[in-house]
Amino acid sequence: MKIVIDAMGGDYAPAAVVEGVVDAVNDFGVNVVLVGQKGPIEKELQKCSYKTEFVEIIHADQVVDMHEPAAVSIRKKRNSSISVGINLLNDPQYNAFISAGNTGAVVAAATINLRMMDGVDRPAIGLVIPTLAGCTFLIDVGANTDPKPQHLLQSSLMAQVYAREVLDIENPSIGLLNIGEEASKGTDFVKETHALMSKRLKNFIGNVEANEVFTGKCDCMIADGFVGNVVIKVSEGLMESAATLLRQEIKKSPVAMFGAMLMRSRLNHVKRYADYSEYGGAPLLGVNGIVMISHGRSSPKAIKNAIRATIREVEHNIIGNMLQELGD
Repeated sequence: MKIVIDAMGGDYAPAAVVEGVVDAVNDFGVNVVLVGQKGPIEKELQKCSYKTEFVEIIHADQVVDMHEPAAVSIRKKRNSSISVGINLLNDPQYNAFISAGNTGAVVAAATINLRMMDGVDRPAIGLVIPTLAGCTFLIDVGANTDPKPQHLLQSSLMAQVYAREVLDIENPSIGLLNIGEEASKGTDFVKETHALMSKRLKNFIGNVEANEVFTGKCDCMIADGFVGNVVIKVSEGLMESAATLLRQEIKKSPVAMFGAMLMRSRLNHVKRYADYSEYGGAPLLGVNGIVMISHGRSSPKAIKNAIRATIREVEHNIIGNMLQELGD
């Protein structure tokens, strides 16, 4: 197994990427290919202890910045770490690609260079989110912001496979994110999607309201990319703001500070529970290849966990299983 990593992607690249890769190599024994500017990558590797035979470098001199327009960057920077890395997946010796870089550029490069799977019209980004019942797989969180009902049905079928094969959920349930539980609620698009899912999906439980996103009501939650992305960004901002407010209030009272010290282990548990780095990345589904998109602020821990999740995708033949599900 060979996992290709965009060494130049993310706010803390290449240092955080290289450190996370080395940790994964040491813990998982996986073969990794680092794609990017060879000099900076080698400089970071020199700081680490690892089995050199497990790490390969492929030079790519261009870097796609985080805020560059996706289509422009892919067209003008054909030798970027993103384009070179994704193109490697056309060679069967390379099994997957991971990047914490420009999400739009990764989606565009994967769609153009790998093309879509049979039975899928548009790509979708999924994300494992923590819930009171464990976790839920939310899809789409940004790849397809103007879909048709059949695109959400395709995302549902892929989500079922991902939840079953990667998250070990035996019979995953599916819910449609909407403004109310009743089938009559929502826009014409959502109501048409509800009707299509009701007809085609055995495990469809109906609409799920936004206040139940984190309750674990369903194993797979389906939304268009615009709504899904808003849910994630609002949730992330709320968690960060709540943590800041809590720290500010605790510092105002010696009693509260003492109580926080006594609760430190439990508070750390809650922090880990909501920490995106524990889940590693968001799989890009629908393209003819395994592609994982990590958070732009990914730490070495997040990169390592993205590699761990990607290994599971490869081991469970996620592409083959999705093609079978879509063809049934």
